[in-house]
Amino acid sequence: MKKLLLILLLCSATATFAQQTETQTHQFAITGKVKIGSIITMDSLKAYPLKTIGNIKVTDHTGAFKHQDEQLKGVLLKDILSHSQWLLTPKLFSSMYFTCVGADGYKVVYSWNELFNTEIGDNVYIVMEKNGIKADQLTSSIQMVSMLDHKTGRRYLHNLDKIAVSIAE
Repeated sequence: MKKLLLILLLCSATATFAQQTETQTHQFAITGKVKIGSIITMDSLKAYPLKTIGNIKVTDHTGAFKHQDEQLKGVLLKDILSHSQWLLTPKLFSSMYFTCVGADGYKVVYSWNELFNTEIGDNVYIVMEKNGIKADQLTSSIQMVSMLDHKTGRRYLHNLDKIAVSIAE
């Protein structure tokens, strides 16, 4: 019985460790309602204007403090998306939305209006540097942050894998 219990404990610990392992991303795809899909790499991100973002207190869904990230620098998400050609007419832009998906399946959603027609869009970044460390050297290499959110951790995405462009039906 003791051997069985030990084996079960070891299996449980191994499964927990495996779930915490992150899949680091070095590129992400833009797919969906676009004329031509694209792959954005760490190198291609360097072609966009780099902005100093500052510091952010990361909170959970209740607003409780989790940790602070400092010396953030990044590229505006809307600058990257503005190079895509949509399969929609401008009349339908108000029903367009972007689902940003992490390698672990975590999803964050932004509307076209939110990114291109409000101040929020001027504050949603792909993080290129954090705490003095370049993005490609971070465990979670392609991260996104929305600096104006009240509960910042909800849309702080790690290991961005793809952005799916869709239309609300």
